[in-house]
Amino acid sequence: MLTISLDTSSKEPLYQQIYRHIRHAIESGDVAPREKLPSKRRLASYLKVSLSTVETAYAQLKAEGYIETKMKSGCYAAEIQPLERVRPPLRPKLLREKTGLSPFLYDFRTDRVDPEAFPFSVWAKLTRKVLSEGGKELLETAYPKGLYELRETIAEYLRRFRGMDVLPEQIVIGAGWEYLFTLIIQLLGHRCCYGVENPGYQKVSKILHSLDCPVSYLPVEAEGISLSALERTSVEVLHVTPSHHFPLGIVTTAQRRRELLRWANGGNRYIIEDDYDSEFRYEGRPIPALAEMDHNGRVIYIKTFAKILAPSFRIAYMVLPLTLLEQYEARLLFYACTVSSIEQRVLRDFIGDGYLERHLNRSRNLYKKRRDIFIETIKKSALGSKVEIFGEDAGMHLLLRVQGMTEHELVAKARRRGISLNGLSRYYIDPAEALQNTVIAGYAGWQDQRLRQGVTALIEAWEKGSTEP
Repeated sequence: MLTISLDTSSKEPLYQQIYRHIRHAIESGDVAPREKLPSKRRLASYLKVSLSTVETAYAQLKAEGYIETKMKSGCYAAEIQPLERVRPPLRPKLLREKTGLSPFLYDFRTDRVDPEAFPFSVWAKLTRKVLSEGGKELLETAYPKGLYELRETIAEYLRRFRGMDVLPEQIVIGAGWEYLFTLIIQLLGHRCCYGVENPGYQKVSKILHSLDCPVSYLPVEAEGISLSALERTSVEVLHVTPSHHFPLGIVTTAQRRRELLRWANGGNRYIIEDDYDSEFRYEGRPIPALAEMDHNGRVIYIKTFAKILAPSFRIAYMVLPLTLLEQYEARLLFYACTVSSIEQRVLRDFIGDGYLERHLNRSRNLYKKRRDIFIETIKKSALGSKVEIFGEDAGMHLLLRVQGMTEHELVAKARRRGISLNGLSRYYIDPAEALQNTVIAGYAGWQDQRLRQGVTALIEAWEKGSTEP
């Protein structure tokens, strides 16, 4: 008789416990292949359970192929080949999962926005409206390129605020910038040589390398990406952030933009314009999009709402030039849209009813104030004359160049006092090419008083840290 120990106090059903014990006995070899099992009645009597409990367990074992029944003979263990057990490492090396909570007292990350600035009440109101009026259409699969009404709304938004004359058919909605970028790579090909900015947003090159694409790193000058370096390469697709370069904060000049378009027009080349935070410009007029200047279908425009609304808001879109639209629809339209119909309808109303414009105006004023607090706190400090601030005209971060200390010292002394920020060299392919006394600090995700405290603590860490061994 099988040795089966049932735990009547367990939440696991008795039939499940019986099934699990017999399955383990067969898999481990304790019950040999073709060995006859106890009859259902006998096992039920032995375990003091109902016949139906044992019948349910046997039925599950039979359905999964662990036992076989023979007419008027009974149940037998099936012939199951045991799996070889490989001993796992005693301490498996796992990546530490990051949460939204920072372990630092002050964290000057650049990927944060102010959560209290998000228009929760408006978003909730629009969501209720969509749910109450949407009906069964909300549960249907969205068109692969996204809800047409949302694409219409985005096209109108781009016309009004970015000067771009595009058709809704050119717009593709997707769950995040990374997803759309991989679609572009599939569209243009893995064998193309891709040019990326150096320094730059590292995820661009990581995605390209993960897909085995040839990559050429191009230096960034005061006017934008180096044209002379670009022309010396075999780059066919260029990724750029012309309206606000990350991390240097440079705006590509009008002349350099024209030169880049001439480069693209000179061959079968394309430019991917990443317009990730162009809305947050604090001095002067917004910078026109490179796509607005493109009259030959050489620019693919890509935009995410992560900086506008929140990093967790995984909705982005790209605008394909007409030269690529037919090819995209022929080759990639089989991909389902990765954003739910409900979210798309809420976003459509959020933009179309003017809420996005009002939210951007409030956010722009809010982040400009935070920028001013950051700069003012530094300039009034004892280190004020030794800190050069640049990249302040746009975006949500500043670059701080500090005389008398290296980047390593700046980062290390801050961390010793519970303050986190990154050095500029982190964003270069060769860290030695970076300014060796410059760090990057984000300021968007702070409350005003907390920001003053954080900047003051940072200055004190550098001042007091300079006297420590």
